[in-house]
Amino acid sequence: MKNLFGGVYNGKKVLITGHTGFKGAWLSAWLLELGAEVTGYSIGIPTNPSLFEAVSLEKKLAHRLGDIRDLKSLQTAFQEEKPDVVFHLAAQPITRYAYDIPLETFSTNVMGTVNILECIRHSNTVKAGVIVTSDKCYHNVEWTWGYRENDRLGGDDPYSASKACAEIAFHAYHASFLSKSSPKMVSTVRAGNVIGGGDWAVDRIIPDCMRAFSTGKPVLLRNPNAVRPWQHVLEPLSGYLWIGSQLLLQKKEISGEAFNFGPLSEIQKSVQELICSFIDAWGTGRWETDHDTTQKNIKKEHILLSLNCDKALHYTGWRPTLTFEKTVQLTAAWYKAFYNRTQNMHAYTIDQMKEYISIALEKNTSWVASKN
Repeated sequence: MKNLFGGVYNGKKVLITGHTGFKGAWLSAWLLELGAEVTGYSIGIPTNPSLFEAVSLEKKLAHRLGDIRDLKSLQTAFQEEKPDVVFHLAAQPITRYAYDIPLETFSTNVMGTVNILECIRHSNTVKAGVIVTSDKCYHNVEWTWGYRENDRLGGDDPYSASKACAEIAFHAYHASFLSKSSPKMVSTVRAGNVIGGGDWAVDRIIPDCMRAFSTGKPVLLRNPNAVRPWQHVLEPLSGYLWIGSQLLLQKKEISGEAFNFGPLSEIQKSVQELICSFIDAWGTGRWETDHDTTQKNIKKEHILLSLNCDKALHYTGWRPTLTFEKTVQLTAAWYKAFYNRTQNMHAYTIDQMKEYISIALEKNTSWVASKN
C-alpha cells in the first residue's frame, strides 16, 4: 500500500486535525498504512462508540488533545511535530446542530481554519496543506445540475455559512501569503453526505439507523425525498490524499484551488432509497416519516444538492470508484462486524480499504496507477 499516491506519503510527517472523528479516523488509518508518521490534533473523542477507539488508533499515532480555536496550542503542535503536510478536518460538522450553537459553529469552522492557515503560513516545515470544507459551502438554489467550484458561495443556515466563510478566508490567505510564488502548496476540498462504517455522529442518517434498529424502533426520516450525493468515506479520502500528494510534488496549478469530490452523477439517490437499500443489506429494520413540522420549519434543510467533479478529473485524473450498491454493502458489513464482536476491527477496516483499492486498481484509477 505504501506505493499508492506515487509513494509520497511513505516516511512523511502528517498532521491531521479532527483525527478522532469519523473521516479523520479513516484518514489516519489509511495514512499509517501508507507509511506516514501521523500526529492527530483534536479536542476529544466526539462519540461513543467511535471509530477512533474501535480500531485502537491512539496506540498507533501521536494523539494530541487541543482546540483549533486555541492558536498557541496549535502553534506548539506545529513547532514540536514539524509536519510536512497538514490535513485540516476538525470542525463543528452537524448542520442542524449549528442552529443550536451558531457562535461555536462559526468560531470553530471559520477561526479554527484561519488558525490552521496561520500556522501553515509561519511553519518552517510544512510543504502542503489540504483544507477540508463541505459541499454545503455553495449557495444552494436546488438546481438539478451539480455545483462547480466557481459557483457562488453562501448559506442560509449557520453551518453552510461558516463553511463558505472558511473558503473565503482560505482564498484571502492564499492570495496574500501562500500564492503561487510560495513553496507552500495549499488547496481546499469539498465533499458531503459521506457514509461508511464507524460513524456514530448525532443527526446523521446511517448512525440514526443503527441507533433505531438496535432498539427495534423505526428510523424517522424528516425528508425522505431529499436527494444527496451519497458516497463511501474512502471515495473523498482518496481525493484528499491525491490532492495532498500533488501538492507535495509541487504541482503549482492546483495550489489555491478548490476541488469537489462526489459520486457518479447517475447514482444520486434520495434518503428513502438509501434507507431501503441499507435495510436490505442489514437484513432488518423499518422507517417512518417524521411528522414534527415544528423542527423542520426552524431547522430548514435543502431537498436537492449535487456536485460536479469535472475539475478534479481534469487536473488530477481522480474519479469515483464505487457503485451505490457497493457503498451500502461495505457500510452495512462494517457495522455487522462491529456489533457481532467477532472481528479485529482494525484489521477489518484495513481489509475494506484493500478491497476498495482493488476495485480502483481494476478501473486503473489515477492515484492507484501513479508513480512518483
